[in-house]
Amino acid sequence: MDSLRMIENWPVPTAAAAVVRADGKVAGAHGPTDREFELASVTKLLSAYAVLVALEEGAVELDEPAGPEGATVRHLLAHTSGLAFDEQRIQAAPGARRIYSNTGFETLAGHLAEVTGIPFPAYLQEAVLDPLGMSATRLPGSAAKDACSTVDDLVRFAAELQAPTLVDRTTLDAATSVVFPGLSGVLPGYGNQKPNDWGLGFEIRDGKSPHWTGAQSSPRTFGHFGQSGTFLWVDPEAGAACAALTDRAFGPWAVEVWPGFTDAVLTDLRG
Repeated sequence: MDSLRMIENWPVPTAAAAVVRADGKVAGAHGPTDREFELASVTKLLSAYAVLVALEEGAVELDEPAGPEGATVRHLLAHTSGLAFDEQRIQAAPGARRIYSNTGFETLAGHLAEVTGIPFPAYLQEAVLDPLGMSATRLPGSAAKDACSTVDDLVRFAAELQAPTLVDRTTLDAATSVVFPGLSGVLPGYGNQKPNDWGLGFEIRDGKSPHWTGAQSSPRTFGHFGQSGTFLWVDPEAGAACAALTDRAFGPWAVEVWPGFTDAVLTDLRG
């Protein structure tokens, strides 16, 4: 795919990217796809998927209490628990606002560890990473932001997000549909969004503007980007997903180049 060569012009020391189709076949890859990068908040996709596995195993339920008083597993996954971004402080009642929260995901990981008796990194390893063969992925710290991985491993995960094998299709569909619709909130790096739609750990594009995906991205596109200059999106209407990892912190450079890159990838896919 010629579009993937655009990463050579990104103002970053190193970048790697790949596109995987809904049938799991890699449509194209460019850069050092076996190199380890920090995922930052793309970590949340892996953590959310581990929680979905836990749901199907019966280890947790979406509406069981977790986190602040009145909050549930569902609230924590959907960034509606009321917890602040990066501290144990309550800013709103559960379900009242979309407050993007690393603390919420860390609280969720702690809750899962408590009810299962398994440390969260080990649960993630057993529930997601090992079954998918993601041998180059690890979680040395926070379930919100500390995973490290490679594009090659994220290709396996992106294939799973299009044709799930670890959870039922209906579970994934529910997780990538809007939860607590209509809530406004800040999308980090892109300002206040009305509404700021989110699924169960998955950010949903809908009609958000500005946004880190492309103008051609369908409203059903879901995924996440990270402050380490990383992203993973899945566009069900395009029948494909794209992962890109870099070693430069997110900033204006990413806001400028990511949407055009995504549009070029989608054009390539149609061609």
